[in-house]
Amino acid sequence: MPLTKELIEDKIEIVTVYKHIQIRTATVIKEDGSELSRSLHRKTINCGFLDADRNLVNTDISGESPEVQGICNAVWNDSIREAWRQKLIRDLPHSNVA
Repeated sequence: MPLTKELIEDKIEIVTVYKHIQIRTATVIKEDGSELSRSLHRKTINCGFLDADRNLVNTDISGESPEVQGICNAVWNDSIREAWRQKLIRDLPHSNVA
């Protein structure tokens, strides 16, 4: 009766005009090939964050699956990155977009 644990990225979605990537991972516990339990975890990644000079620092996606990396590289183009940078600047307290 061996127990196994399997992590499966079972849903990858592109959401918002800024092309955020939502990733749902299922953790499946099986005994002799029969599923005993399944739990779900979600995370969202975006294309970057602002540094002190208001430059966009790209999100490190090297730890993501090849599928997620491919989607990020396909949808996070220069115009999306600039739009996201401008939104982050607008959201700063007392910010004026330059």
